[in-house]
Amino acid sequence: MRAPIGDFDHATPAPDCLDELTDPVADAVRRWSGTVPADEILYVETDPQWADTAVFVEHYGRDLLERSANCVVVAGKRGSGTTLAACVVLSTTRVDVNGVVRRQLGARKASFAPMDTATGETGMEYGGITPIGLPGDWPVLVDSAVVDLPYVLVGSGRRRGKLLVPGKAFAQLPGAVVLEGLGVA
Repeated sequence: MRAPIGDFDHATPAPDCLDELTDPVADAVRRWSGTVPADEILYVETDPQWADTAVFVEHYGRDLLERSANCVVVAGKRGSGTTLAACVVLSTTRVDVNGVVRRQLGARKASFAPMDTATGETGMEYGGITPIGLPGDWPVLVDSAVVDLPYVLVGSGRRRGKLLVPGKAFAQLPGAVVLEGLGVA
């Protein structure tokens, strides 16, 4: 199958290649219940040597720069409690951690979660974290610009491979909250 974005040799519906995904992502695809059919979520094989965004878009297609999203794990702290959440923003922006995220989580302080926490709590590889398959009790904060795109490139849970996901599917993830201004220039 031809990928709807980027210059990839082949795109495979995610339900047809569950063994290429980490366990939490594969389980989420198996249980998918959104209005976007699971077979519209596509997996593309990528080479980790091209992982840096600038090199990645040179190799796999310049159109991906404006159609890629990053998923980062943040920790919101209030008193002795910590809330972990995922933030999904276009790769051309950065997460407004100290503004939008802190307010949305009702936190006194918010910051990026340490790598060990992010990978340990998600069961995914650093550099491949995706909002599909996150712990069910996590808020998943999604910038509205991500939802507005026909397809978005995002991690697959592993550094090798990416998912191409219809933008509107991000709004249907468990715990999803679509926010204006989550990603800032």
